[in-house]
Amino acid sequence: MEHGAQILLSLFVIFIAAQVGAEIAQRLKLPGVVGEIAAGAVIGPSVLGWINAAQIAPGMPIDLLAEIGVVLLLFAVGLETRLEDLKKVGASAFMVAVLGVIVPFVMATLWAHHERLDWSKSLFVAAAFVATSAGITARVLQELGAVTRIESRVILGAAVIDDILAMLILGIVVALQGGQGVQLGSIALVLLQAVGFVAIIGWVGTRVMRRGSRWLERPINPMSPLTLTLALCLGLAYLSTEFGLAAIIGAFLAGMIASETPKRHELEHQMQPLLALLTPFFFVVTGAKIDLGVFADGAALWMLFVVTLIAVVSKLAGGFLGAISLGPRAATIVGVGMIPRGEVGIVIASLGLAAGVFSDEIYALIVAMSLLTSVITPPVLAWLLARSPVRPAAEDEAAG
Repeated sequence: MEHGAQILLSLFVIFIAAQVGAEIAQRLKLPGVVGEIAAGAVIGPSVLGWINAAQIAPGMPIDLLAEIGVVLLLFAVGLETRLEDLKKVGASAFMVAVLGVIVPFVMATLWAHHERLDWSKSLFVAAAFVATSAGITARVLQELGAVTRIESRVILGAAVIDDILAMLILGIVVALQGGQGVQLGSIALVLLQAVGFVAIIGWVGTRVMRRGSRWLERPINPMSPLTLTLALCLGLAYLSTEFGLAAIIGAFLAGMIASETPKRHELEHQMQPLLALLTPFFFVVTGAKIDLGVFADGAALWMLFVVTLIAVVSKLAGGFLGAISLGPRAATIVGVGMIPRGEVGIVIASLGLAAGVFSDEIYALIVAMSLLTSVITPPVLAWLLARSPVRPAAEDEAAG
């Protein structure tokens, strides 16, 4: 009974810390997730010690609850992503997404290998540099009333595409962590397996849902659309692990499939209480796992500067080159809008730590980089948009 009471007390402390951290961050015009992670670092073993390392170790109840939170988070992200929407964003968005994945992935892989990590671990590190946090950028654009601008449409479209590419890359690098190094045959097999899983589940699943979504409403229970799609989420999350992929990939695909139902917006609304309850545990636990002692010397701080610089320059370069057809000024706005890694980089860092791929130092560096890119982007993007003339809607074809 005492053990159960202690878990409840820890959950209470984590949840309150998340709310306080998010409130402070939002008052400072920063994403709430930044405050939640910072709160985790404060109450974790490195500072106050209100949550100890044993409580957040892999397999412990709090860690499992955090994992459920991130699975639901990726399901919600997928719920906002439709295949049809990807076809409308145009060639510019596609080029921004592809180059915005290739450039950071290559630069980060070379840096990690230079730091004496083997190639398979270097690829895992690089995966954390790839995906843009569409949520952070979208929120900034919405607050500025700039969502309808051509640059904004390219940014948001590219963010959706590169999230999918990031999920694919993550599936490959997770499956490569077998300890046998990187071999051409194994890469080809893993690539085929990952592409096959994503393509079959995503492509076939969305079409099945379009034609047969009525079965969601057949049960008498008015909550059946939500409960049945959550069952799909958990089922595909498990199935993806059976293919050697991360559970969040299956959850993301389940969300994409569920987005095809006419109940899509109702599902998004019904998911909000679940996300409000469970996802803070993931971000606070993520912060609690950061060993702040890693940054106690100048060498570590210099390393953080280098990692963040690679993250910023690589995304800026990829986004700029992909959107150059829009003109240098618009391409710069697009490049900056693609910089924040946010929760995506943090999720991958957490997976790497749990899998034993990352050391505490690499984990702390990646989480800190993800936070810094999320903090510096909103003010820079707002400054650029305020000084750039609005392009008329008639120029939309430039993005396509």
